[in-house]
Amino acid sequence: MTNHSETTGSSENGDITGRARPDQEVQTSYDCRGGAEHQVTLRTPAELADALPYLLGYRPEDSIVLVALHDRDGRGRFGGRARLGIPAHADDWPAAATQLVHGLVTGSERRGARPEQMVAYLCQEPQPGETGRQVMARLRPLAQRLRIECGSLDVPVIEALCISDGRFWSYCCDDAACCPAEGVPMGLPGTSVLAAAATYAGIQVRGSLRELRARLLPWENSAAVEQEVALDAAGMTLVRRILDEASRADVAEETLDLAKRLMDRLAEAAPVSGSLMADLRDDQLLGHDEAARLILGLQDRTTRDRAAEWMEGDEASSALRLWRALARRCVGPYSEHAAAPLTLAGWVAWSTGDELEAREALAMALGADPDYLFARLLHQACNEGLDPESIRRCLRAERGGRDRGPTDTAWSEDCQDADEPVDGQATEPTPTAGDHPGRRRRTRSSASADGVRRRARTRGREPGAGVVGPTSSVRSRTPAGGVRPGDASTSRARPRVAEKGAGGRAGVCQEDTRAEEHGAGGEG
Repeated sequence: MTNHSETTGSSENGDITGRARPDQEVQTSYDCRGGAEHQVTLRTPAELADALPYLLGYRPEDSIVLVALHDRDGRGRFGGRARLGIPAHADDWPAAATQLVHGLVTGSERRGARPEQMVAYLCQEPQPGETGRQVMARLRPLAQRLRIECGSLDVPVIEALCISDGRFWSYCCDDAACCPAEGVPMGLPGTSVLAAAATYAGIQVRGSLRELRARLLPWENSAAVEQEVALDAAGMTLVRRILDEASRADVAEETLDLAKRLMDRLAEAAPVSGSLMADLRDDQLLGHDEAARLILGLQDRTTRDRAAEWMEGDEASSALRLWRALARRCVGPYSEHAAAPLTLAGWVAWSTGDELEAREALAMALGADPDYLFARLLHQACNEGLDPESIRRCLRAERGGRDRGPTDTAWSEDCQDADEPVDGQATEPTPTAGDHPGRRRRTRSSASADGVRRRARTRGREPGAGVVGPTSSVRSRTPAGGVRPGDASTSRARPRVAEKGAGGRAGVCQEDTRAEEHGAGGEG
């Protein structure tokens, strides 16, 4: 589950005066450039429906969305938002409703503001042969379950809307003049007063989550075969060198030097318009062999941690583009290797203020490898709305310590506990030559000398383990069940070698109820 903090969209983007009926008003305020506040009055359920993308920053698909309302001087204020994928099976709806409602209420309580009321949205497009009205009827039991769960916590749902096929329906209003049975057409995107106010305030709606994930998913084209061959060839030499204590440091330096050269190459490229064209341009700037060496080199924990230091300033933009491009090249049987570049992409996105991409990338990293501790910790912290500055300080101290030389071991207070296990969490030991890194202990295979494809990720203690906030629920963030984002089907299995000390999966990622939406279906 993704909990959108109260800073999603605008810092305080709403005033609610009651049910959004034609004779009542909802006022939404946006902080505009220069510090001025622009008020927008919402009078109807249609305007509440139109407000949803601006509350989340994207257009949700196949989603349950809850928006908390808080009282302020007799008026309401939009608070936290939470989204969960709609489970494919109706039997899972009660559990999903319980998870979403309790997650948003308890999360709001931790931030010191318990909701007084809720607005609920169900967003799903019709299946072939189905109409939007039939979608609304099919999802009615889910809407009712949400209302029951909210009511059990004394947080009434004042409006519940179904948005499907360009129309919306209200589950709370039976006034045919306001909410007819055939639904009410949605306005064209970007044409409402609210859209104009959001644009003036600098708030952007970034399309759908599917479009965002497409930038991070592995290739499924003819070039994927060539990339897989390059990964095979690189693995025949790099894996053994990473496992050899004498050459591991050399591989790390070579990986980081190559990454820096590629970042410079990306930075010098001519700009293009549109994310699709930008990704195609970046893909053309990376060779298959270069990408393969980087993907395998980043499986080493220490190398990955040093790469995470490119998190701010001019370096961050090029680093994020590089990590996205590498994630797209973790093709076929190498899909699990995407955990490292996806985690780095999520970290840089979070560090630079893009929480939406951060949550998606980190959830996809957990989909690729549910035991990836760095991704799990960052996903937890991002969803809790914590400040990434504490982790940035830790990484800055590590970088500064290296620059000063091995005799200077000054560390910031934030880093003192960074290498300690989290809440009893098993640490990830660095492998010896007899331990092939990155393999899960449930799948075993003897080591071979023929350079067979295998993962070379070194397990170790993760940066920021002592600084990313509450640890009591860290293990509950692991996605469970279903097809995970970032997974790629493979036609043949790859030999795996046991790893030491890697914890198994424990708990459930909070937004996991549908296969396409993080684990079993939620948003990361």
